[in-house]
Amino acid sequence: DSLIPASKISNLTQGMFVGAVSDNFDERIEQKIFHAEIVIDTAKVSAEMKSHRPIPVIADFRDASGDDTMKASIDANYRQIKQEILSLVDSEIARIKADPKLQGL
Repeated sequence: DSLIPASKISNLTQGMFVGAVSDNFDERIEQKIFHAEIVIDTAKVSAEMKSHRPIPVIADFRDASGDDTMKASIDANYRQIKQEILSLVDSEIARIKADPKLQGL
């Protein structure tokens, strides 16, 4: 059985939240269930938003014709990493086989 009924949660408006907290044996909390409202100063937020700068583009995945190449770039990177790992494993196996101290591994 839910401590906070779904009907209460479904009727919340924007900025409202409900919750329940637990206590410890040595630190009892009388009021475990709560509901509250987040109060936002919209004028202050609006002023702050006006001072924001756009996030710079670090990597653009468009080719010369403007086509999105992100998936192809990610796939190529994945294949390269996979090949490098296989190469690393092969070289380590060869190193272990060549070292008498490690051959028992």
